[in-house]
Amino acid sequence: MRTSKIIFLIFLATLCGKGMAAGQKSEILLDYKAIENINNKASLQRGAKYFVNYCSGCHSLKYMRMNTLAKDLGIEEEIFIKNLVFSNKKIGETMTKSMSDKDAENWFGAIPPDLSLTARSKGSDYIYSLLNTYYTDSSTITGYNNLAYPNTSMPHILVNLQGEQKLVLDPNNKPKKLEKISEGFNSEEEYQQITNDITNFLVYVSEPAKLKRYSMGFWVLLFIFIFGVLAYYTKKEFWKDVH
Repeated sequence: MRTSKIIFLIFLATLCGKGMAAGQKSEILLDYKAIENINNKASLQRGAKYFVNYCSGCHSLKYMRMNTLAKDLGIEEEIFIKNLVFSNKKIGETMTKSMSDKDAENWFGAIPPDLSLTARSKGSDYIYSLLNTYYTDSSTITGYNNLAYPNTSMPHILVNLQGEQKLVLDPNNKPKKLEKISEGFNSEEEYQQITNDITNFLVYVSEPAKLKRYSMGFWVLLFIFIFGVLAYYTKKEFWKDVH
């Protein structure tokens, strides 16, 4: 009995510890919620464009083949190759990064991770908040830090689009808000749309089969509905003389 109480107290302490750790996370991040909609092909197409132009130099999508991507996003292969392939890669190959691992370690001190499954492992809100919560920090090598991923070695690759932000602390030295200190090429609303498109694209990449399941789901439900109606009236016909 005593052993059970000890185990229960340890379990309770663990839960409290997790709760405190979650509480220490910046409340600013709660404002950044991604809008997922992988059926929005226009958003996926824009997200693919931004990813290739801004992210693919350092990050790969090693489980994503370009011809599959082109087909799912409704892009003709010729157009895809012309606008989204900047190397000698063939359309049937996977989306590997441009930078070598050696250069990555020399420049950033670490090899940038493959992003194929990031949306599944960390969630869309994490990706969206990561892209939106960079702020200037002179103590880092890149000159920027991030609320979603503190002390990240990843530079703020979208700074020209977003502009710069500074972190404002409250009297208790805790993050209070992010304040704009310079303008980018895009307005705040436009930048949030860009980062949501990138997030949406990575959600699709993490599980491309979702597209087929969603399109199939409608027809399956329609079949079940029609079958249910036919079954009901068939039963009614067979049992009409039974009292």
